[in-house]
Amino acid sequence: MTSPSPGQHAGPTNSDQREPAVDDQGRPRPAAQAREADRPASGAPDAGPGEASATADATAELEDNWRRSLADLDNLRKRFSRDVSRERAAERDRVAEAFLPVLDNIDLALRHAESDPAAIVEGVRAIREQALAVLARLGYPRQEEAGVPFDPARHEVVALVPGGGAEGAAAPGWVVDVVRPGYGDPDRQLRPASVTVARDPDS
Repeated sequence: MTSPSPGQHAGPTNSDQREPAVDDQGRPRPAAQAREADRPASGAPDAGPGEASATADATAELEDNWRRSLADLDNLRKRFSRDVSRERAAERDRVAEAFLPVLDNIDLALRHAESDPAAIVEGVRAIREQALAVLARLGYPRQEEAGVPFDPARHEVVALVPGGGAEGAAAPGWVVDVVRPGYGDPDRQLRPASVTVARDPDS
């Protein structure tokens, strides 16, 4: 074997090429860190075909569930609307049916009016009482009480009249007269009672 002549150098070996890796401060790095640092920078690895397929399936399932929820919500809204309309119609039927006897008695009173005119007055009074009873059963009793404190939840003032001072006069702020009766309770009214209210004579 010919030995290298003076002045000639042997080629670099693998051990010569692998120089110790150092950090930015010149200190040797552990082997694992050196390998990681020497690895070329690259972006996140691309998802494989299996992972992409799983993602697509999950997205399709979520979209299908969303569409089903929208359909269920729309069906619920339509069913609620039908139920409300049906209940309103049934309530109107009950109210109308409650007033049928009142109409029957009006017809009866009119048929007897010519033969006995005096009986028509009693007949009208009886029909009025019957109509008031129907309203009370429906939850709207008649309110026409005078001589009570004014209540804005039950009364509507149509006039102020002098009060107080004179004997027997209503106290200021009290109902003197009911011009038009009201129907219902404070929390459930058809209409408030229209009343006159006593005012302070000095005001």
